[in-house]
Amino acid sequence: MFRDRQEAGKRLGVEVGKLSLHRPVVLALPRGGVPVAVEVAKALKAPLDLIIVRKVGAPGNAELAVAAIVDGDPPQVVLNREIVDAYALDDDELRVLIANERPELERRRLAYRGKRPPIAIAGKTAIIVDDGVATGTTMKVAIRALKRRSPREIVVAIPVAPPDTLAELTQETDSIVCLSQPAHFLALGYHYRSFPQLTDDDVTEALAAARQSHRADQRTIRRRAISARMT
Repeated sequence: MFRDRQEAGKRLGVEVGKLSLHRPVVLALPRGGVPVAVEVAKALKAPLDLIIVRKVGAPGNAELAVAAIVDGDPPQVVLNREIVDAYALDDDELRVLIANERPELERRRLAYRGKRPPIAIAGKTAIIVDDGVATGTTMKVAIRALKRRSPREIVVAIPVAPPDTLAELTQETDSIVCLSQPAHFLALGYHYRSFPQLTDDDVTEALAAARQSHRADQRTIRRRAISARMT
């Protein structure tokens, strides 16, 4: 059990830091993944960004994803073909379902990132962080969307997940760091002593603090490099 998301992120950062990563970029799945990712980014002295995913629910069953939209320019759509076929949805029906979710994706993008463009990850190591996964659906969508942005490799970093979900994710990504794999996985919140619901303000404040910390780290690295050249 983790004390809170911050403690989980610190422990996760230690483990991810043991990997040999090429130009790492940490990408949080909001909202819950953000405080975890902040600590991972600090440990790696890496930049932090978001990957915003909006589920597109099946007709009459909003919890069952027929597709997902991932923030980008333009936004990317990843279909769940099995569910699309099961509901016999044609292209027009899919377009309507997807269009209904676009405003919320756009709202979150503007709320969290504003006008800042996503950090480029081509040729870099993309580390996707969440506060845990249950079914892994959102994480799979995030991985598939990131592959289109040509990273050198993709690492999934999570505090807790059930073993069967991890087995499925292993087929999708280059490597996984997971601190806890309970055989009897309960709802995610049961694996934390403190697991509050986060707000948009929590996300934006955490991101602002992370950017400030990363800039300070980069200034320190530059000063040390200059000092080393002068000696």
